[in-house]
Order: sequence, then C-alpha cells, then structure tokens
Amino acid sequence: MDTVMVLEIPSRTFDGYIFDCDGTIADSMPIHFIAWTKAVREMGGEIPEDLFYQWGGKPTAVIVESLNEQFGYTMDVAETVHRKESYYLEQIAAVQPIQPVLDIAKSLHGVKPMAIASGGHRLLVEATLNALGILEMFDAIVCSEDYQRGKPFPDPFLEAARRIKIEPAGCVVFEDSPTGIAAAKAAGMDYVWVPSAETRQPRQAA
Repeated sequence: MDTVMVLEIPSRTFDGYIFDCDGTIADSMPIHFIAWTKAVREMGGEIPEDLFYQWGGKPTAVIVESLNEQFGYTMDVAETVHRKESYYLEQIAAVQPIQPVLDIAKSLHGVKPMAIASGGHRLLVEATLNALGILEMFDAIVCSEDYQRGKPFPDPFLEAARRIKIEPAGCVVFEDSPTGIAAAKAAGMDYVWVPSAETRQPRQAA
C-alpha cells in the first residue's frame, strides 16, 4: 500500500519560510545513512539507525563526537567526517525531492523570502540542492559553517531569519527531526513537521 504525506500547516500567514534540507526538502537521509555506516565501520565503530535519525540535524562532527562519547569509540573526528562526506557525494545523483515540501517551496518562490537552514557542511548541502535543481530558489542558505551552536540550539534558524530579514516570530520552519523541531521552538518559530516514510499515513487503494 502506498503512503501519502500529511503536512499539518498552521493556518496563520508567515513572512518568511525556512526549510531544513536533508529529510525535509531532499529525500537524502537513506543515502546519508549508507555513507555514515560505511565511514564509521571503517573507523572501527557502528552507528545505530535509530540514533542516526534521532540525531538528524546535528553537525557531522558533533555526531562523531557523540558516537565516541556514547560508545567509547576513538574515531578521529576529521577523518570520519571526510570519509562520510566523500561517500555521500559519490551517491549524490540518487537524491530525490520530497515532493509535497518542494511543491510548497515552489509555490512560495518569488512570493515570500525563503531560506535553507541545515546542520550539514555547505559543500554537501549545495550539492544536494544542485542535484535537485533548486539551489537558486532560496534567498539564503545557512550551513554548519555559519553558526557556533547547531540544532537543537536555535542558532541555525535565527541566522536564517537574519539573512532573509524577517523577525523570528514571523517565520515558519519545515523540519523532519526531533532535533530540528527543538531548534525551531527555541528560536520562537512556528514549525511544520515533515514525517519520514515510516510514519506517513497509508493511502487506501481505490
């Protein structure tokens, strides 16, 4: 049975729209997980799938540090990050959009200021958006190089709001992870939860 994404959109109007990238506008999380699994195993560790999705939105280096701390690994952070990102880029052509979210973004393009706010490095985020042909659609792209504290801290979303010149209270965030939702709440922004494939509603056969 197919599934259909149900987005609960707040009824109020917003001045600015901020989208997470991976798992929100780009269906890239499975590819990221493959890359993570390969890189971490080569460095002598494992990354549980449930933790991977729970930590979605966290900067890459922070995830490696968290794995080291939680499981007693001694993975070199820079080398693990480098391997993971290289493996992701090798598969970039396989990235597909999350169409309902992309449709919303397309409908707002040129109408409302829009930004991407991601926990990923700029190289990967821009490569993902380029693969989907939508890089130029956004007025600002905020990546891990652009702030000090990543999600669940509000910094990525506050920086995105600053760059599109909209007050935080006038922004809505589209997010797929608990970490990202926490960051949106901390920023004082409304949010739309983008469900994963596993939690979408089933579409009944006609």
